[in-house]
Amino acid sequence: MRTRKQENRSPLKDKPLRLPGQSLQEERDALWDDKLGPYFLMALFFVVLAGLEWCRDLMNLPPMPGLYTIAASMFLSLAAWRIFRALPKLRALRQGIAGEQAVGQFLERLHADGYRVFHDVVGPTFNVDHVLVGPAGIFTIETKTWSKPMRGDARVTADADGLLIAGQRPDRDPIVQARAQAGWIAQQIKESTGRTFTVRPVIVFPGWFIDPSAQGLPKLWVLEPKALPTFLRNEPRKMESSDVALASYHLSRMIRAGTRS
Repeated sequence: MRTRKQENRSPLKDKPLRLPGQSLQEERDALWDDKLGPYFLMALFFVVLAGLEWCRDLMNLPPMPGLYTIAASMFLSLAAWRIFRALPKLRALRQGIAGEQAVGQFLERLHADGYRVFHDVVGPTFNVDHVLVGPAGIFTIETKTWSKPMRGDARVTADADGLLIAGQRPDRDPIVQARAQAGWIAQQIKESTGRTFTVRPVIVFPGWFIDPSAQGLPKLWVLEPKALPTFLRNEPRKMESSDVALASYHLSRMIRAGTRS
């Protein structure tokens, strides 16, 4: 937990490549934001205004500008407070989306090495950012696109109590999260295939320097994404192509059928 307020910067040096259908998604969003949304809100405003005027006319009530001004001020204050509270979350979501897209596009390059990649696997109350299946085994990949300090050492280290991000303990332990996700994926594959596969959790911090103390955690990799191919190449072969195909097939079926419960 950070003990003092400090300026931060995004860890991503470049924007991720564009996604399939992104132009159509942007066109759809722009259509609502620019063409439909304002007119819908304007129509709703006048419907409410007309309803109030009809109520005043039917009940023979005098004009009440003071009451409406108080109500408007209350709702305006509430809206401003909610927007102010939501802005940090919106910025974090935007940065997190960019980070997951960038890591996902980087992982797609591993197809040439015999790996299959699955993105955004939805669990009961969580999601697994990426699952990698290939010769070195099955890996869950949790992306942490955390802001880097404007000054100081942007370094991920580890001690006996877990990870330290720029010298600070995170509010939620990413090690516990990553290991729980790997365990869940292993259980899902076992229930579907009847086979037991070891699933290794991986935590990636785009743009951060990963200290050897963090890289050496048992049964867990903490890496900058660009280091992942080297770690995979140094691993012994654990899965034959038939096992890769089996696990990938059942994962794809699970993903297509899966919904939050």
